Amino acid sequence: MSGRTRMALCAAAATLMASCALLPLVSSVSWLIQAFFLLAIQTGVGMAARRVPLARPLTVSVQALVALMLLTMVFANKQAIIGVIPGPEAFRHFGDLLQAGADDVSRYSIPAPLSNGIRLMLIGGVLVIGLAVETLAVTFRSAAPAGLPLLALYSVAAGLAEGAGDWLWFLVAAAGYLMLLLAEGRDRLSQWGRVFGGGPRGAGGEPTGAVAPVRTGRRIGAVALGIALVVPVALPAMNGGLLDAAGTGVGTGSGSGGTISAVNPLVSLRDSLNVEEDREVLTLRTNTADLSDLYLRIVSLDDFDGTTWQPSKRNIQAVPAEFPTPFGLGPDVRRTEVETTVSAADWYAQNWLPMPYPPSGVDITGNWRYEPLGMTVVGDRRQTTRGVTYTVRSLDVQPTADQLANAPEPPSALKREFTKLPDSLPSVVARTAREVTEGATSHYEQAVKLQEYFAITGGFQYDTNVKVGSGRQAIARFLKDKQGFCVHFSFAMAAMARSLGIPARVAVGFAPGTAQSASVVSVGLRDAHAWPELYFEGVGWTRFEPTPTRGSIPAYTQSDTPGSTLPDVTRPTQSAGTGPSASPSTSESCAGRNPQLCASESPAAAPATDGDGPKWYLVVPAWALGGAAALLIPLAPMLWRQRTRAKRLGAHGRTQADVSLHTLAVWRELTDTAWDFGIAPDDSQTPRKTAARIVRLGHLDPAAAASVHRVADAVEQVLYAPSPRPVAGLAEDVRGVVSQLGAKADRTTRLRALLAPRSGVRVVWALSDWWITVKQRAATARPTLRRPSTPGQRG
Repeated sequence: MSGRTRMALCAAAATLMASCALLPLVSSVSWLIQAFFLLAIQTGVGMAARRVPLARPLTVSVQALVALMLLTMVFANKQAIIGVIPGPEAFRHFGDLLQAGADDVSRYSIPAPLSNGIRLMLIGGVLVIGLAVETLAVTFRSAAPAGLPLLALYSVAAGLAEGAGDWLWFLVAAAGYLMLLLAEGRDRLSQWGRVFGGGPRGAGGEPTGAVAPVRTGRRIGAVALGIALVVPVALPAMNGGLLDAAGTGVGTGSGSGGTISAVNPLVSLRDSLNVEEDREVLTLRTNTADLSDLYLRIVSLDDFDGTTWQPSKRNIQAVPAEFPTPFGLGPDVRRTEVETTVSAADWYAQNWLPMPYPPSGVDITGNWRYEPLGMTVVGDRRQTTRGVTYTVRSLDVQPTADQLANAPEPPSALKREFTKLPDSLPSVVARTAREVTEGATSHYEQAVKLQEYFAITGGFQYDTNVKVGSGRQAIARFLKDKQGFCVHFSFAMAAMARSLGIPARVAVGFAPGTAQSASVVSVGLRDAHAWPELYFEGVGWTRFEPTPTRGSIPAYTQSDTPGSTLPDVTRPTQSAGTGPSASPSTSESCAGRNPQLCASESPAAAPATDGDGPKWYLVVPAWALGGAAALLIPLAPMLWRQRTRAKRLGAHGRTQADVSLHTLAVWRELTDTAWDFGIAPDDSQTPRKTAARIVRLGHLDPAAAASVHRVADAVEQVLYAPSPRPVAGLAEDVRGVVSQLGAKADRTTRLRALLAPRSGVRVVWALSDWWITVKQRAATARPTLRRPSTPGQRG
């Protein structure tokens, strides 16, 4: 088997071994078998292309084309030309599958079901990584950088998976990388070997140390593996966003302080509404008399930039025994306390705790934190709702229409914060709001008219197939097309309410589910929902329902409203989807009714309320160390080469032995530099012929050529003369040759010699020597057990 063939097989094996880290992410392992066969075909094509031989870029192109055809045959054969040639339809199908796969990743917790989209992402990712590894290690003959794609593959898996099994997959991936480095060393030695022979030999000519082929891959491998182990420890944990099925919590500390932020959950919401199977997410047991008003709120979106609504970053603290009274709720508003026990499905891993709003307390075990402004509870340090049962005490606030209609103006700070609209918002939004609410005498009447416009009189249609939309014209398009789902309706109503001077935000969570009995409710994926919340002084944040056929119309909007055509009956909810794993809410309790807390104009995190959060003097050095490691890893070959050159050409002792060692070191530096610039060493030649070869292939001028021959003559003196005479100025000669080789080489060769020197394989050889020595010492120290002879045997 040729060296290139062995390298190609090792590259494929290393890729598959690293891919095993992805196994815990999905519920089936069948994708790995498919990836094995497709990767084998891709590798075989590369081996055939190199045997022809084809140019390196052409070899990579042929492999990439074959990989694309294989993926087309497996995933898009019906859309392809004759089943294997991808056309526009096939590429569109690939895009749809990748989008579906991304949606599935955001929707399901680990292990996720193996949908076609996820299967394409896994198999396609393995083929891409396999092609990158083979290109670096085999086509361009540089195995050390091939560890970067393998590390990327493992890092993706380790960042998503949980549990102690991560170490097993790391060891498997590391073994594959070391195997690849070992194969490269064997391949290199089979072509030119090491300059001036192998290891020392003992009596009878038997080698006493390891020969070069065995001493390959271990020093670079050990250093790389050590860095890979240390860097993740040095870097603070990166928490997943709310689109993740199960995030990693809200902070790195173990105390009760910290901050939270979140990714916009709206795409996940739309996907939940469109699932084929309406899986049960939550089961509720409650003592409320009105199940139709039992909304479960996850988060509120209060930051509107003209393109979309997003949650702000807020302060968190330990979960209090009793939550404070919601901000703005006056004593004269009727309220009753409701107790609800929530049981989450084993597969539903959500960082944020779905709760009726406003909550007054929660009984739950685990690592949970409280965000006081949004009155939300969030998991800390990978805590999720998976299989959790908890009890929420909440208030059923029942304002009257008169209380809402006669509400005084809200605090100026709160109004300023929650009525902000960007200048980029199309003017049609405010104009439509004024037209719809014409004749209204209060903010309450305006809000009811807006709700009625979207739900009944405006001619809008509910359609979950409409994209969320995030452009500056998204709301204007929705008002024109009049088609959308809860996201569009809640966004538009909240923006129009703000244009009328009504503080508004968007809440995300679950609409009332399906009643199983008088006190039991089942909440499914398709119950995911978004709705606007408007603020009225004396009542607080108040829910409205503009989405047709979803949720229930609040009782306080069904009567005492002049000119209202809203029905006086509650709309039953129709299931929708796993609500987003959303993010922080904004202002309900506002800690002591301080409006300034509700009107933070900056999305920056508020300081922790106690000292138990992550310490800056620990986090900053950790990030600094991690950043330094990330910078030094790619530069390690260059830094090692410069240090080695400085050591070889530096000062030396004055004894004859020191001078001889210095001469050999200078010669090694000369040949290694030539190697870095593409002139491979050949240990079958004498120093004089090696020098002539360097001069010829390096196109050196007469002065540099004389320097090369001067160093070669000094080496021959050391190797063959009984009393070698010292030669001064050898280091300066080599420096001149190095400069000349760089001047004659093209830019690509110079960059390769600087950043990825070929002579770096000597590090691998040195580590191999060390490891073989360690094993020999261990074997020598181990006592030899001999079986005693028995009578009749010859001793």
